[in-house]
Amino acid sequence: MMPSLYQLHAHDPVESPVLLLATESWTDAGLGAQAAIAQILGTVPTDVLASFDSDRLIDFRSRRPIVRISDGVVESLSWPEIQLRVGRDSAGRSLLVLVGPEPDMAWHAFVGAVVDLATQLEVRLVTGVGAYAAPVPHTRPVRLMAIATKAELAAQVGVVAGTAEMPAGIQTALQEGFAGVGIPAIGVWARVPHYLAATPYPAAAAALVEALATVTGLELDSGPLHAAAASISGQIDEIVANNEEYRLLVSRLEAAFDDELTPPSGLPSGDELAAELERFLRGEQDEH
Repeated sequence: MMPSLYQLHAHDPVESPVLLLATESWTDAGLGAQAAIAQILGTVPTDVLASFDSDRLIDFRSRRPIVRISDGVVESLSWPEIQLRVGRDSAGRSLLVLVGPEPDMAWHAFVGAVVDLATQLEVRLVTGVGAYAAPVPHTRPVRLMAIATKAELAAQVGVVAGTAEMPAGIQTALQEGFAGVGIPAIGVWARVPHYLAATPYPAAAAALVEALATVTGLELDSGPLHAAAASISGQIDEIVANNEEYRLLVSRLEAAFDDELTPPSGLPSGDELAAELERFLRGEQDEH
C-alpha cells in the first residue's frame, strides 16, 4: 500500500474554512498573484496543518535546495516543500492556504490528496489567483476574470466569453478535482498591461485581494498594495509623458478599454516602454 502523500500536524479546530490555492503559478504577470498571496500571509498568521511528501512531488534538479554558508561552514539546507497552512482572519473566520511550488510530478495523486484533505476539513469554498499579460492600459482599473466550477460563481467576478484552449496549471487540475466532490472552486485572474508584465504591478495584486475578500467574505487588507500601486503608477506616468510613442500606445489602449473593444492592430509592442520602466525602477532601487 502506497504511503500517504501528506502528514497531518496537530491543529486547532477549523470551522467551514475557505481554501486559498497559493502554489506558484506557471504564469504570473506583474507578480500579481505572488504579491497578493504575500499580502494575505503577511496579515493572517498561519501554522502548518499538513506537509506533503516533497520526494514524491518535486524534482530537486529543477528546484534545487538552497544552502546557507557562513565563513566556509554550511549552516543550513532549505528544501522546497508544499504545505497546507491554517489561520484566521481578523473576524475569526478559518482560512487554509496551500503554499509551495507547483508539483513537478504525480499531479493526479496530489489532486486526490488535496481534495481528500479539503473534504475532511469540510472546506466550503476553494479560491485561487493568477495574473496574465493583456493589451490594457495602466491608467484604468484592473479588470478581472474568473474560471470556476459553476457559472453563477464565476459571474460574481466576470468571465471572458467564448471558448479557449491553453496549458493548464495545477490550480486548474485541483478545480476539476473539487468539482468532482461538489466543493465550489473559483480562480480569479487579473489582467496586467502587457508592457508591465515583467515588472511588479501591485495594482493587480490589490484587485485580486479585494476580489478574494468579496467572494469569500474574509477580512483581507489590501491597503499597502494600493499605496505601492499609486507610487508605481506615478513613475510610469512620468516615463510615458516624456515619449510620444508611449503616449500613443497608452491612449489607444485607453480608447479600446473604454469602448470595451479589441485593441486596434498596429499598436507599438510596448517592449521599449517595458525595458525603460525596468531600468527606471532598478535605478530607484539602487538609490535606496
